[in-house]
Amino acid sequence: MTTAVAVHELTKSFGSLVAADRVSFAIEQGEIFGLLGPNGAGKTTTLSMLSTILEPTSGSATIMGIDIQKDQDGVRKAIGIVFQDQSLDEELTAWENMDFHGRLYRIPKEVREQRTDELLKLVELYDRRNDIVKTFSGGMRRRLEIARGLLHHPQVLFLDEPTIGLDPQTRNLLWKYIETLAKEKNITIILTTHYMEEADRLCNRIAIIDHGKIIAMDTPARLKDAIGGDVVTIHSPDTAKIPAALPVPWVKRQETREGEIILTLENAEQHLSEIVTRLNAEQIEITSISVHKPTLEDVFLSYTGKTIREEDISRKDSMRMHFRMMRH
Repeated sequence: MTTAVAVHELTKSFGSLVAADRVSFAIEQGEIFGLLGPNGAGKTTTLSMLSTILEPTSGSATIMGIDIQKDQDGVRKAIGIVFQDQSLDEELTAWENMDFHGRLYRIPKEVREQRTDELLKLVELYDRRNDIVKTFSGGMRRRLEIARGLLHHPQVLFLDEPTIGLDPQTRNLLWKYIETLAKEKNITIILTTHYMEEADRLCNRIAIIDHGKIIAMDTPARLKDAIGGDVVTIHSPDTAKIPAALPVPWVKRQETREGEIILTLENAEQHLSEIVTRLNAEQIEITSISVHKPTLEDVFLSYTGKTIREEDISRKDSMRMHFRMMRH
């Protein structure tokens, strides 16, 4: 297998804020690799360094063997990127946006036109090729951006939160395109997301990143298997009393949060009645109780003690405080 991306202790600091902290990983050609984490965790910063938009504070990385600091032009020719924020010209047609991008990469006219037609057909926008982009839906614009990112035949494609804000139907459609690119075109894809389902569905491997650091990295299945057993969630106004009521060896892990407690154990169905009996004996009120197999959300909770949604809120609050301090 060919190593498409090699990253070694890549770090980016903005003053006292370390946005990416000694990030290291390697990705094989044709792999879909996910950077999973809340907003502000360091996903986009890492992508920006790899795509030469940001200069690393320290560390190193190569894209298809090309050093991101020593040969930035070479890296840019080898990659395609779809930004989190839209970068299309809304006053141009779909075809004109593609053509302009091809001219920037100095793709010969005949080749440029052939690839534009092929890619617009791939993302099912060929019939709308002469329509102005401002008339497109959010999903159509996202598909056009992916097509544009592929125009110069990149070997590595960066997708930064590619389905954020899209409806479930459009999201599923984009997932199919992404899977096709990796399987049929052998394009290496680095995908940033905070959607657990997206990472689980698409990625061959996932790096969970939080506060700028990679805290876990493996296949989705292995990450979930590492937790072990089943997950039981108990909603109760008396969560603080539950741990003392369940001093049993078959409970592997307990995570207490406001209004609920999450237990990890083997063969949960066999122990549900005993859990309920013990809690009732201690007069602990149960609002609801549920059982499910471990998910990536459970993996994130296991490593950080918080759900990804809670991390989103806390990180946004900390970033607001940081920028207030900078202003003053």
